[in-house]
Amino acid sequence: MAAYYASGMDEAAIEARGLTSITPLLNRIDALQRREDLPALVALLSRSGISAPLAAGVRADPKDTRRHVLGFYQSGLGLPDRDDYFRTDARTTGVTAAYRSFAKTLLASAGRPAAEADLDALLAFEARLADASRPRAQLRDPNANYNAMSPEALAKAAPGFDWAGYLSVLTAGAKMPQRVIVSQPEFATRVGQLAAETPLEVWKQYLALRVLDTAAPRLPKAFANAAFEYRGKALTGLQAPAPRTEDVILQIGGRTGGEPLGLALGEVFVGKAFSPEAQKRAVQLLDDVRAAMKERIEKLDWMTPATKTKALEKLANMQPKIGAPDKWPQYEGLALSANDYAGNWLKVALWHSSQQMKDLDAPVDRGRWRMAPYIVNASAGGLNEITFPAGILQPPFFDAKADDAMNYGGIGMVIGHEITHHFDDSGRNFDAIGTLTDWWTPADAEGYKLRADKVAERYGAISPLPGYTINGRLTLGENISDMSGLPIAYEGLQRALKRSGGADKKIDGYTPAQRFFISNALVWRGKVRTEYLINQLRTDPHSPGKYRVLTPMSNTPYFAQAFSCKPGTAMVASDPLTVW
Repeated sequence: MAAYYASGMDEAAIEARGLTSITPLLNRIDALQRREDLPALVALLSRSGISAPLAAGVRADPKDTRRHVLGFYQSGLGLPDRDDYFRTDARTTGVTAAYRSFAKTLLASAGRPAAEADLDALLAFEARLADASRPRAQLRDPNANYNAMSPEALAKAAPGFDWAGYLSVLTAGAKMPQRVIVSQPEFATRVGQLAAETPLEVWKQYLALRVLDTAAPRLPKAFANAAFEYRGKALTGLQAPAPRTEDVILQIGGRTGGEPLGLALGEVFVGKAFSPEAQKRAVQLLDDVRAAMKERIEKLDWMTPATKTKALEKLANMQPKIGAPDKWPQYEGLALSANDYAGNWLKVALWHSSQQMKDLDAPVDRGRWRMAPYIVNASAGGLNEITFPAGILQPPFFDAKADDAMNYGGIGMVIGHEITHHFDDSGRNFDAIGTLTDWWTPADAEGYKLRADKVAERYGAISPLPGYTINGRLTLGENISDMSGLPIAYEGLQRALKRSGGADKKIDGYTPAQRFFISNALVWRGKVRTEYLINQLRTDPHSPGKYRVLTPMSNTPYFAQAFSCKPGTAMVASDPLTVW
């Protein structure tokens, strides 16, 4: 880890190396002469961390969570969203121009100058990929995106691409899978069509661009600066890059801690920033919030006893991961250099691919952490697990020395939110062990849908900016979890106050109920740039922070009670909604 970090901080070495570390990949692309060799090249790039045009990964099989399965997913686009290839508004036109300039700069800096006609062909190629890509909201349906098939069936469904050759390279070191999950079959079909029809020169330029784009933050300044101008400034309105120290950590661990060495970084963080006292307090919080959720399920008036039994079983079997893993992974066979930043990234990607292929032949380890402990986030994983890393168990979400009201309004709401994710419009499709299966009676499923539709409609009517609204379908799972997680956490707080006898104790002039909601608002406070907000509204499954406060609070009677809000005022919804 120290060597990797040092390599990222050694800017002189990065400039001196130039593209040397990724030249072998670029040379393989340049050597492509036959269409028959394209699938093996795409697989090699995938093993090297380049998802173009397909992303591939090994995970627990959603319909048999004891085993791992290899899955393929749509990927490979340079614009933020598939719809950006077809929108004609001024904002999208500007972003497309910035992407075009970015592509031109990367290719020219790599000694591959692209004429305007070349860029036209590149964007037309990506537009055909985008045309076969599902909108983000549709990707939230786990049943529609679970399509198991044999390699032979895949070859018939998506002709024009040697899937057997692709799989042979992709799974080198493991047994050839007899079954794969093709999340978006129409995208695989389009890849086959493009493999058969598109000139190889377009393919080569597209693949080279994807390599350069992915590697850019670890390359000389000409590439890193171009990446910032597009991804930082044009897309989100940033005016200056993050300090080098922060950026290197970000590149090693990933924005959400999903990079292969995220856990290694987490081990360093936890040793300095997480205590046994904090762990114990967080466990009590989780127990209270889970107990509150249990009561809410039991009291639901729209759900039949049969479905309630299954829901309660799922809640009882939910596996929490708090703080950090008990056992840290080892990184045998991974040797990194203190002066080869891009080379280290490539070594880590290849090592990670080999580890994934080993997983393909191994049973699922339900105790494995899949989230870096330093990340300020939480998750509801696919095995009916909920994870709260040490990074989010810090102020303003959590403070082991703070009063209960502040902690339950912060991390308590996050706990309620993540628990609810396992019962949102997507999570409700999985059972107590995380298996994708229908455990709902038809009447209960319909009752749920009616309530979820109202949530989607309510958020879809919110306009954070003139001409832009929240996508109620894309954000539905997060909104259900916000609207239910908040009152669940409040009810968890009542359990804690009952134990301590502090329900009437004011601090700084505010009751515990008021401090609970103040804490929750503090968690989501922020100031965002217009460019960032537009990008968020188009691509992010979360609603903007302002509406993660106002909408859930105005839809729960607990807020009105805490602050004596009268019916008809802004913070009392005329038709309050909740699902759980």
